Amino acid sequence: MEKHQLGKTGPQVSALGLGCMGMSGMYGPSDRAEGIATIHAALDAGINLLDTGDFYGMGHNEMLIGEAIKGLNRDDFLLSVKFGALRDPSGAWLGYDARPAAIRNFVAYSLQRLGVDHIDIYRPARLDPNVPIEEQIGALSDLIKAGYIRHIGLSEVGADTIRRAAAVHPIVDLQIEYSLISRGIEDKILPTCRELGIGITAYGVLSRGLISGHWQKDNAQKGDFRTMSPRFQAGNIEKNLELVEALRKIADTKGASVAQIAIAWVAAQGKEIVPVIGARRRDRLSEALGSLPIELSAEDMTAIERAIPKDAAAGGRYPDAQLTHLDSEK
Repeated sequence: MEKHQLGKTGPQVSALGLGCMGMSGMYGPSDRAEGIATIHAALDAGINLLDTGDFYGMGHNEMLIGEAIKGLNRDDFLLSVKFGALRDPSGAWLGYDARPAAIRNFVAYSLQRLGVDHIDIYRPARLDPNVPIEEQIGALSDLIKAGYIRHIGLSEVGADTIRRAAAVHPIVDLQIEYSLISRGIEDKILPTCRELGIGITAYGVLSRGLISGHWQKDNAQKGDFRTMSPRFQAGNIEKNLELVEALRKIADTKGASVAQIAIAWVAAQGKEIVPVIGARRRDRLSEALGSLPIELSAEDMTAIERAIPKDAAAGGRYPDAQLTHLDSEK
């Protein structure tokens, strides 16, 4: 698989990354064996970037990845881990903690659950407003010096925060939502990252399945994040699925699936952008891999953006209460 350097100071990463969150129940019931098989299939296909968070399933996701990579050559994969989100036993979100002492605690637990001696890219999941970003990055740079992490990333922060962070230590990538219906980064965040030589690991490229071509109204089950997501609510879901059907017509002319066209569109925005595919099953992974050979012409890009114009989505990408905590939305 084709590889690109992640940012100007980062490692060589595959053209697609694998996001493992959905293997730990965020989108309804998941199958542990199938999750591990999907990780193995991704590695076999040449994907070397595995993305997780220490709060996905309250540690479940890291343990699952740890089981999948046990005994493998450590140089054959890169681990990207988010930290800092706090949850209670019921699964409720309690905020974020990026104090230096908390960071050292979080990384110790992640290393144990993953069964490795270092994490390749470590990043705060969100901006902790109570801790200056300079202090957070300083603590992470100390972990690099100690050998526990290799690179520092960011997640869902705005242009000003990116500049402040990069002034303390090189940042290899910003992980942030980017898709045909989530294009907010194009105004300030993406240009800032390009200026500073920071890569983008784009999650939500299929908008949590909404623009995958497989989603149907009322598909969400109990415990699924999408039961609370504005774009999946009555009044919005119908409008959004109309956009998907417009995209399907273009996909049909290319002999591709809707998901493949949506992934290919993100990849076509620049070599510095790595789509992170949230496949939790091998069939979905196989479909995503089918996006790699697709070449979109200028005419294709025009047709795609005509089918799904910028800001065409109905509803926000997170509930309002969560959007207020996103530095990237300010």
